[in-house]
Amino acid sequence: MATQQSPLLIHPRSNSEEYMRVTPEQARWKLLHFAARHIKRKQPWVHFTGKSEYTLVILGGVCSVHSSRGTWENVGRRPNVFQGMPYALYLPRQTEFTLTAQSEVLEVAYGWCATDEDHPPKLVTPNQVSVEIRGGGNATRQINNIIPPGFDCDRLVVVEVYTPSGNWSSYPPHKHDVHRVDGNGNLIEADLEEIYFYKMERPEGYAIQRVYTDDRHLNEVIMAQNDNLVLVPEGYHPVVSAHGYNSYYLNFLAGSAQSLANTDDPDYMWIKDTWVEKDPRLPMVTLQMEER
Repeated sequence: MATQQSPLLIHPRSNSEEYMRVTPEQARWKLLHFAARHIKRKQPWVHFTGKSEYTLVILGGVCSVHSSRGTWENVGRRPNVFQGMPYALYLPRQTEFTLTAQSEVLEVAYGWCATDEDHPPKLVTPNQVSVEIRGGGNATRQINNIIPPGFDCDRLVVVEVYTPSGNWSSYPPHKHDVHRVDGNGNLIEADLEEIYFYKMERPEGYAIQRVYTDDRHLNEVIMAQNDNLVLVPEGYHPVVSAHGYNSYYLNFLAGSAQSLANTDDPDYMWIKDTWVEKDPRLPMVTLQMEER
């Protein structure tokens, strides 16, 4: 098993505006790209989506976006991911845009994948993001559905997850690495590429993530710290936050369907029957906390 040296662990680049970037070639998969950057006030970022659909998630700060598909002002509100709910912007292929920071520093993450479909642009505001408190006991976590299954796009799915100190997340372990339907044609598992992009509420915090397959040809144990990214090309992928440290991760997924259909590891499915109550520390972020 590996830790920091795992090929699935990507560290941020220092002294770079775009401090994180993952390509399909680097990840050894077919579809999903991801990047994150800091942008200074009044400093424009000019970009073209080309043959891909994009989702931009504002991690912290406020910006404006002027594009060939529309203009959006005052996008964003929370100072950082631990102080509020997200804004996001979905942009279709063949879109030119300029994003300009209106706060002193803006932090934005974005994922994209190629598509042969056209969908309308859409601004996702905090009050449009549904919140789930999933799991139970010390496996309770908060899921903010930014681009959920059923969203008007081709492939992208985007959620952010808050895991309190000492809790488990993405648990029981689940996978989504084959496309399977039942006898009625209903999807029961999608084949999805996925990234976990981490933020820690305190800079010295960390989480542990395992990524493993049934036959253990992939069996990695990874320590993820602030601004680290973990690739999940296949297999089960549970997470636990270090005691004393709340963690956040942003998931981008793309694959055989615009879905989160998955399969639990059968060895751990029994754990769901032991959950009696939710962790009272959740939700960790709400709409109301930004209005104080």
